[in-house]
Amino acid sequence: MKIDYMRAEFVRSFPSELEPGRLYISSHFSTASHLCACGCGHEVVTPLSPKQWVLTFDGNVSLRPSIGNWALPCQSHYVIERGEVRWAYRFTREEVQRNRESDHRLLDTARADVDGLWTRVLRRMTRRRT
Repeated sequence: MKIDYMRAEFVRSFPSELEPGRLYISSHFSTASHLCACGCGHEVVTPLSPKQWVLTFDGNVSLRPSIGNWALPCQSHYVIERGEVRWAYRFTREEVQRNRESDHRLLDTARADVDGLWTRVLRRMTRRRT
């Protein structure tokens, strides 16, 4: 059965069995998880970060960008906006591939930024000791 609404539940870690219609949010692990909104029963995990998914909560939960479950048999695609599940169109194989490549480039850039930051911090710390 398709889910039309997701209710936020803030947890430290995810329960062993997820309930339909609940978006479990762990700020400790910067991750959210829920059962796929199409009703297939598969768990969907979304890492929370500016380069991946961004969660907002104002009494209702929103999760952006869209959730494309391309690796699941259902290949569902939706957005959670103010608690409502809004269905998006199905991507073609080519669109899925372009989207994955774009995601990988964004994550590689983010990792390089973090690596560069730590390199600069370590250099400064080393200079101060000498």
